[in-house]
Amino acid sequence: MTEYAAVLWDLDGTIVDTEPLWMAAEHELAAAHGKIWTEEDGLALVGNSLLGSGHYIREKLEIEMTAEDVVDYLVSQLAAALSEHIEWRPGARDLIGALDSAGVPQALVTMSYTSIAEPVAASLPFKAVVTGDIVSRPKPHPDPYLLAAELLGVDAQDCLAIEDSGTGATSANAAGCDVLVVPHFVNVPHAESRIQVPTLEGLGIDDLAALFA
Repeated sequence: MTEYAAVLWDLDGTIVDTEPLWMAAEHELAAAHGKIWTEEDGLALVGNSLLGSGHYIREKLEIEMTAEDVVDYLVSQLAAALSEHIEWRPGARDLIGALDSAGVPQALVTMSYTSIAEPVAASLPFKAVVTGDIVSRPKPHPDPYLLAAELLGVDAQDCLAIEDSGTGATSANAAGCDVLVVPHFVNVPHAESRIQVPTLEGLGIDDLAALFA
């Protein structure tokens, strides 16, 4: 049994393989404006807040859309895609189910907006959901993880966060969480209270606390 009071999950790239969908939407937006969008541009945004990404895209593509307009476009594309199909990351749903069966509270902590998180959260046993449109300071600030812990009625220092990006891991560590990193599209720097595994496949709840022992 895990010793953690709760487990706090990132969404994009951790539970659901949404990064290809984000990148496809970014490419479509660039093409619609006759611009070039590279894989490196897309990778630079992994883990960022949506509004921060909106500003980056607007400036990179030199388009007249506001950052908010860019975000609205991307969010609508992602929400539509997720309503049709969800590509789960290996082992994520199994671990979420095992934690739920063991009575461990869980929360979703994502910088995606509510319309993107809802189709995923609706099928999972999360007790709280924190999205990028309800926090004033996004990841890498600690606020999203602190809010998730508060909503669950636990101390963030007693929680495990599961992340796939450096931005998200920094946020969770800053909140006081241990962080289990499952890198996907980008490399994540090593840090104190942070352990990396190649996959969640086959990882059980008894393994979680042992990783940080």
